[in-house]
Amino acid sequence: MAARTRRTERCKALRLACWNADGVRGKKLELEHFLGQHGVDICLLSETFLNPGQAFRLANYVCHRTDRPTTGGGTAISVRRCIFHHSVPIPGLTHLEATAIQVTLAGRPVLILAAYLSPSRPLIGAELTACFSGGLSVVMAGDLNTKHVDWNSRLNTRRGKLLREYADGNSCLIFEPDSPTTNPYNPLVTPDVLDIVITKNLSFPVYLTSCSALSSDHLSVLIDTSCRLSFLNPPDRPDFRRTDWVSFQTQLEELIPPIISPGPPRL
Repeated sequence: MAARTRRTERCKALRLACWNADGVRGKKLELEHFLGQHGVDICLLSETFLNPGQAFRLANYVCHRTDRPTTGGGTAISVRRCIFHHSVPIPGLTHLEATAIQVTLAGRPVLILAAYLSPSRPLIGAELTACFSGGLSVVMAGDLNTKHVDWNSRLNTRRGKLLREYADGNSCLIFEPDSPTTNPYNPLVTPDVLDIVITKNLSFPVYLTSCSALSSDHLSVLIDTSCRLSFLNPPDRPDFRRTDWVSFQTQLEELIPPIISPGPPRL
């Protein structure tokens, strides 16, 4: 059997993407193509419409999900397999839907959340606090159905004003793309910005770009950072069809110390 090669550590600027999928089933292939084409390390999904127990996997990514027990909604985070991370529960959420992971960026732990808030549910400050008050640096991205001219929406809604007030009062920053993130199915509805990024205690800025590459009434949004992320290249898969004796002998020579013959006995 061919031995696995050692994994080597790489470092690159972290790239995330967020997307309101309006149902992710049946869109696996186009999403995998998008992630590979754009070099996305972490993808934050909202409105997945996945039922509990329903399988959904993306090649080369680990998927963490928060499925709504009823129809609709749902959030998920897909993380490239070579990135060190772990899932983090967010207790106390009733209306806000969120999936969270923790990674290490620039030597500091960072909480990353995919979030969704239905337009029929209220925006509760205590639920935002459950996401932002843990003492970590936080990046939240998704569709909160809040509009405000400060993040390039056409108008201010009540929920948008509430989010603006919460961000100002809790030292949060809100980032937005320069162009609309919705492409409504109804041609009479004007496109607008709904998909945003909220950060807290983050030592570097983020840059958002909307892309019309995926099929949904929301555009995907690329989130670029200036922070470099260390992760490991995945090891080569073993080849069970043949034995690589040369590689096997080389590794034995590296692992087993040489046998030193004892000198002649002293009299």
